[in-house]
Amino acid sequence: MLGLTRETYLLVDAGATIIGLILLITRFKIHPFIALTIAAGFLGLTSGMATDLVMKSFQDGFGGVLGFVGIVLGLGTMLGKLMAESGGADQIAQTLIRTFGKERVHWAMMLAAFLVGLPLFFEIGFVLLVPLVYIVARRSGVSLVKVGIPLLAGLSVVHGLVPPHPGPLLAISVFGADIGKTIFYGLIVGLPTALIAGPIYGSFIAKRIPGEASPELMEQFVRDDVDTARMPSFTVTLITILMPVFLMLLKALADIALAEHNAVRVWMDLIGHPIAALLVALLVSFYTFGSNCGFSRDKIIKLLNDSLAPVASIVLIVGAGGGFKQMLVASGVGDVIGHLAVQASVSPILLAWLVAAVIRVATGSATVATITGAGIVMPVISLVPGVNRELLVLATGAGSVIFSHVNDAGFWLVKQYFNMTVAETFKTWSIMETIISVVGLGFILLLSLVV
Repeated sequence: MLGLTRETYLLVDAGATIIGLILLITRFKIHPFIALTIAAGFLGLTSGMATDLVMKSFQDGFGGVLGFVGIVLGLGTMLGKLMAESGGADQIAQTLIRTFGKERVHWAMMLAAFLVGLPLFFEIGFVLLVPLVYIVARRSGVSLVKVGIPLLAGLSVVHGLVPPHPGPLLAISVFGADIGKTIFYGLIVGLPTALIAGPIYGSFIAKRIPGEASPELMEQFVRDDVDTARMPSFTVTLITILMPVFLMLLKALADIALAEHNAVRVWMDLIGHPIAALLVALLVSFYTFGSNCGFSRDKIIKLLNDSLAPVASIVLIVGAGGGFKQMLVASGVGDVIGHLAVQASVSPILLAWLVAAVIRVATGSATVATITGAGIVMPVISLVPGVNRELLVLATGAGSVIFSHVNDAGFWLVKQYFNMTVAETFKTWSIMETIISVVGLGFILLLSLVV
């Protein structure tokens, strides 16, 4: 094609498509959902895919993302709406501000996200905690970005590095690593990484991009007319909001401690599934954030209906991002970049990070990057005896979060919720993810000197 090898052509084609996507959104002001759909179709056709597979791949990617993320967004948004309307989110925000002070509230947000995010998928932790970002920003006077970046950093670090998140768990199985050691090393590496990428970088970039809250979401999440007499207590609010965390953590413990067909484990696998866990928490919130606060049944139903309108656009954009990601995978771009990385002569830890990083940039999925990267690197490390396999899992995970951009559904999730332009999302979210990846690798290499 055009005198280029197949591999080179695919790289050029993918690069041109991504540049075109950015121009469609930034220069021509086309809605991101439409722009992502156009870019995915263009890449599929120009990469040589069969015409009947182009839209099918996009559809599969769209449905694959929304089959999970769409449900999570819906349930999480409903829970967040009830928490906000009842005053529960306000209760947590005011407690954090009183305990840490306005000057250190961004550190509190990072620690809260790091702990809450341990057993949660990134998307679930995001939709559960994003109301706190809006409320803390309003109540403390601290900018949205200064509060939000630490929260995103805490969630992203544990998503990429610490089991029971799906990427690290699958990498553990591929490399044959020990899950206990991986969790321990992941916490050692993850906490300082989150501190640097979160509160420290967040304070720096917030001076340049303070962020401007979406009026619609601010109105939904921040209530100034809450009846403080009926407001749920801090303890009740915390128990309700952490219920999905608790149920998913029980599932993870059951998977480790019990046999595969054990009846308790089977039921915990159901109850601890992210969707089921969120649904249970939402049902509990009908009382803790609903009738217990004086809301009638009709009032609760109205709040649930009202909560979904602001996220309709977000759901479409996130789905289209999943479709674009799938097109990159189906066209072969991810495989080309991954195998190019394997040809580099570097240490196994650096190689694991590099392969995952380039697949992440190519496909937009941290989980795909971790799984694919581990599969590509595994035959290579068999030639290098003595390599620490737990650190290989962490290196793969660190590489998998680098430079989230327009092919990542998370990029659009952050952009829409934080009401930023594409350029601002690059400077905040994308750079934060890159800091996590690079700093995390640095700490992994340091740890490799002593373990």
